[in-house]
Amino acid sequence: MERQGVDMPHVECKDQELQPLGESKERQQCEESREDEAARGSASANRQLMMLEGKSGSYFSSLESSIDILKKRAQELIENINESRQKDHALMTNFRDSLKIKVSDLTEKLEERMYQIYNHHNKIIQDKLQEFTQKMTKISNLETELKQVCHTVETVYKDLCIQPEV
Repeated sequence: MERQGVDMPHVECKDQELQPLGESKERQQCEESREDEAARGSASANRQLMMLEGKSGSYFSSLESSIDILKKRAQELIENINESRQKDHALMTNFRDSLKIKVSDLTEKLEERMYQIYNHHNKIIQDKLQEFTQKMTKISNLETELKQVCHTVETVYKDLCIQPEV
């Protein structure tokens, strides 16, 4: 924006020598011409000031309306941001709730699958234990049988060793 100023015409009065009062008609004329020009300049300045006030009045009212528009726009943006944040919050809440449900369902399925695997392993372990028990029983029977054979061999040996010589 350009700064506007008021130009006052400059009038020079040249007094070559100072003369006593009352003797200088020229001096009086010079002062009168200064006063006339100052009055004319002052009137011109008043006219220009009134024009400036009219222009500045419309300028300031235009500026105020621009500021009001900017304030309204800023308020609308703030409201839009707040609405967006509320929507985001609702979205995150819904997402969290749906995620909780899905995690809960998945946890239940995992737990069921884990118990199925446990049951399968338990059956395998039970079968192996039963097989082990059967083999241990068989070993025990064989051990008993072996003891009997050993006892019989011992008895036969004793009988052979003790026989009288013929």
